[in-house]
Amino acid sequence: MNSPQIEGCSFFYAQKSANIDAMSELLQIGSQNARPNPPKPEDVEMKFSTTGVSELESLKGQYPEIKACILPALWIAQREYGGTLTGNAIAEVALRLNRSYAEIEGVATFYSMYNTQHAFGKHKIEVCTCLTCHVEGAYRIWDYLKAKLGVGHGETTADGMFTLEEVECLDACDRAPVLQVGDQYIGPVSEKDIDSLLERLRATKESTAVQMADAIVKVHLRNGGKGLV
Repeated sequence: MNSPQIEGCSFFYAQKSANIDAMSELLQIGSQNARPNPPKPEDVEMKFSTTGVSELESLKGQYPEIKACILPALWIAQREYGGTLTGNAIAEVALRLNRSYAEIEGVATFYSMYNTQHAFGKHKIEVCTCLTCHVEGAYRIWDYLKAKLGVGHGETTADGMFTLEEVECLDACDRAPVLQVGDQYIGPVSEKDIDSLLERLRATKESTAVQMADAIVKVHLRNGGKGLV
């Protein structure tokens, strides 16, 4: 017989929304979006550029202990690996900081701004659906984007161009409904705005995900170990 705790958990999970189910599916073992297994230390490819290595060494000297350097090191890795923190990227950070893979992965997967769950697209489009944006038609925009791109939450288009995500409040209620692409807030948006945005992004050579990571690295370097404050 199941304990009350187990039965309670079963009831809770049975009541989850479709959106949460979709998000959970991204992490299921064996799915196309499963996190990559950690490589063996001897199999790790050290892919940081000379610039990336130099930046990391500079940042190490700005923090009281190496552990404090994990967040900016992950931003360097996300830039160096084209916008996605692969298993190899996480392992490289672990080796360069002399930390365990589990510790680095734990930090990377805790923060949603790090792209760890699967191969992200060149541009990540995040749609805020919190209260103000919801009232102003966020789900109309969300449904339009899903139909336009042919993907759902956390999925990437077949050409590797776009990843679509539904997110919590972006703290830009004055521009509702609002999207985030890279480090840019775009709003208020309509279906017509979406068409022009997608056209512009397709013509953009640089990855906005990489651009955002690079911008954050530069802020860390400029602030001398004070992070993004």
